Amino acid sequence: MLQIIPPLALTALTLQLTTTYEQRYQCYTKAVANGERIIRAATFSLTIASIIRSYKRKSIELFFRNVVCCANKLTEEEEKLAWNEQHAQGADTLTKTITSMQGFYVKAAQIVASRPDSIPQEYADALSVFTDDNDPLPVEVIKEVIEEELLVQRGEKFDDVFEEFDEVPLGSASVAQVHHAVLTKKYGGGEVAVKVQRPSIEDKLMGDVANLKRIAKLFRELHVDLPVDYYAVFTELEEQLKDEFDFEVEAASMERMHNILTTDEKGAQRESPIVTPRSVPALVSKRVLVMDFLKGVPLSRASDMMKSKGIAPDGVEAKLFARKLLKSLTTAFGWSILESGFFHADAHPGNIFVLDDGRIGLIDFGQVKQVDRDYRETVAKVILALDERKSDDNDDDLHRIGNSTEGLDIELKDDAPAHGHAAIAMWLFDGSVETFPDGYDENEMSPNSPVKAMKEFPSDLVLLARSTVLVKGLATRFGVRWSLSQEWAPIARRVLKSNSGHIVEGSSQGTKLLRLKSWGKQKATKIVNYLPGPIKKRVLSA
Repeated sequence: MLQIIPPLALTALTLQLTTTYEQRYQCYTKAVANGERIIRAATFSLTIASIIRSYKRKSIELFFRNVVCCANKLTEEEEKLAWNEQHAQGADTLTKTITSMQGFYVKAAQIVASRPDSIPQEYADALSVFTDDNDPLPVEVIKEVIEEELLVQRGEKFDDVFEEFDEVPLGSASVAQVHHAVLTKKYGGGEVAVKVQRPSIEDKLMGDVANLKRIAKLFRELHVDLPVDYYAVFTELEEQLKDEFDFEVEAASMERMHNILTTDEKGAQRESPIVTPRSVPALVSKRVLVMDFLKGVPLSRASDMMKSKGIAPDGVEAKLFARKLLKSLTTAFGWSILESGFFHADAHPGNIFVLDDGRIGLIDFGQVKQVDRDYRETVAKVILALDERKSDDNDDDLHRIGNSTEGLDIELKDDAPAHGHAAIAMWLFDGSVETFPDGYDENEMSPNSPVKAMKEFPSDLVLLARSTVLVKGLATRFGVRWSLSQEWAPIARRVLKSNSGHIVEGSSQGTKLLRLKSWGKQKATKIVNYLPGPIKKRVLSA
């Protein structure tokens, strides 16, 4: 009898007899999730393969027209136009695929779009749509999550907490959706932003980033010419993404960042260069975060706002705004990276805000990064070496910059020119450099880009570089030459001076102690991640 039962039916019968309903449901949902992950991976991979094939066909077509059929040879302008059309087609195909799939592919698009100077303009324009609203969820779903996370356990109704709740979201990103609301007097009143996590999003996003890692690894093995090592980028983001699903951790990160920006190393109060929201402690759970509402528009919409006010993109007012924006972000990143080693790791034009009062705001602290004191002191030394150089081609200066940069664990390829480390430092921290050493090229698409000299991108450098390169990209977009090293030099000097008494440079004992401390911090971080939510929140905010 058993021999004639199909294998699948036999498996189903066995599960029915030996498992509970809950166990069977978990098996079913896991199977569906795995199946969806495979389909999503195949869909995206086939899209990328299709785009690559279209470029190969275009290359062959142009080769035959220019070399084989000389009579139909294109002019330089015609060939440029042909490639622009190819870029537009590729960008359109990629954008449609990401729009239909959503998930972490949107986050990847934001990363690429934040550097318009490193990709063809057609791709930058097409992918820029992913910095704002993406696939908003119905407000009924949002309210259900809020009730489940915050209200049911308290025995409260929606109207007990929210006097007003806007049904149209302020923004809808890959992990969460945000709505404007007004609290009742019981909770202090006032306007707030309510961040609600998308249901069942964690497995979907982690599957997406795993798919992107596989594709990026294949590109790396095939030596595909990309502006940065996206395998290293997605590997580091995969690690950071795990904490982005816990809004209690994010609330603690917001509070810590507020303290860093408003209190100097000696404990004295100072004015923050940017505005960051703070949470409403009584209204925070793992999947819901209620915080201050920042009145303004995201930087991704700032150009439209300027146009509506009659401000010319290349006019004086636009340049003044650009310098204020760059100064605010540069100071905020300088204080957080160099003074504490704790910084916002997911800044892009969608979560940088131009507030109604003219100040700059920064939201979304789901991804943050902590580097140890040894690492930030190394960054400080690189900054000073860059700032104190006599010229861009002085050999002694280049050696000093290069020696400092080696401390960032950057390993060069065997055939890299001598001053590769110095060129990488200039690329990372000084957008005012006009001529790079040893024939290196500032353009990341160039085969002579300093990024191409690295064997691989060190994990600690990935998110630090995202921050510095973001500022560099914004400066390029606004047509402003901007040097992070010049702006950060006073901070770097102060940090090195205040830390000089802790460890003697070059001391083997000091180095061992520093490594031991770094090892201990990594272990402690892993332990904290396993703590219950409320305890973890208290530890992280300490």
